[in-house]
Amino acid sequence: MTTSLPAEVESNRQPDHEINPQFLTRWSPRSFTKQEVTEDVLLSLFEAARWAPSGSNIQPWRFIVARTEEQLAKFHSFIAPANREWCEKAPVLALVISYTKASNGNTSPSHAFDAGAAWGYLALEANNQGLITHAMGGFDHNQARETLQIPEDYQTHAVIAIGYRGPVEALPERFQEREAPSTRRPVSELLFEGTFGQTL
Repeated sequence: MTTSLPAEVESNRQPDHEINPQFLTRWSPRSFTKQEVTEDVLLSLFEAARWAPSGSNIQPWRFIVARTEEQLAKFHSFIAPANREWCEKAPVLALVISYTKASNGNTSPSHAFDAGAAWGYLALEANNQGLITHAMGGFDHNQARETLQIPEDYQTHAVIAIGYRGPVEALPERFQEREAPSTRRPVSELLFEGTFGQTL
């Protein structure tokens, strides 16, 4: 039931239909603290991702994780400057990639779709664990592939910042007003029945 929502969520997000509040309380802050994410907590996020659905149960998603200063510096080298302004405080970064081949050797039609489902599971479990996550598409995909030695039959998707939430005031001023849960278009705009454009 959608009850007992944090004030910042309740003022920005009202569901059209009753849902578990975890879907409303999960959003993408940018202010991180440098507090360590312990290994057992971190692994629980990837355990959740492990159980996402996938076409033919191929489970094409993979995650490359950075936690040490050296590893994080490698990631920072290919992340766009605007994202680095806030994500450099995150204690963990993870690159989501997916294996592009199906079991018959042809290109899998669902590898990216499946990787997105795994990221969604990870994000929800992070929220359950009291963590925040923020996925970024703003990075140099070719440089990431070269730096992290990613084979050609894997596609890069997003870098995820993982950690504990920091104060809004710790962000550069231009990000502070954006540090709030975003709204969503109504269900009536995204749901068709029978044919495209035919609303319920």
